[in-house]
Amino acid sequence: MELAKITLRGQITIPVGIRKKLGVKDGDKVLFIEDDNGRIIIENSVKIVLKEAQEAFKGEAERVGLKNEQDVVDMINEMRQEKRCQNASDA
Repeated sequence: MELAKITLRGQITIPVGIRKKLGVKDGDKVLFIEDDNGRIIIENSVKIVLKEAQEAFKGEAERVGLKNEQDVVDMINEMRQEKRCQNASDA
C-alpha cells in the first residue's frame, strides 16, 4: 500500500513504486477510471489507448488478407510505391 498527500491545488505525487508498476515517467499522462463498484483506478493512458486501438482493429488483418509479417511488409511497400507514383504525377 502506498500513500500520497494532496496539495491545496489538488495535486499528488505518485509514489515511485506505483509509477514503475504503471510504466509512467515525467510528462506521461494517467487516467482515473471508475469501475462498476465505484472504485477509482489509475492507469497509464498510453496503455489504455493502445489497448483500445488493438480492440478496434481486431479482425482487420484477416479481413484484408494479411496472414503474416511478410504480407504486411508487402502491403506497406505497395502503398509507398503508389504514393511515389501519385507524387510524380502531381509534379
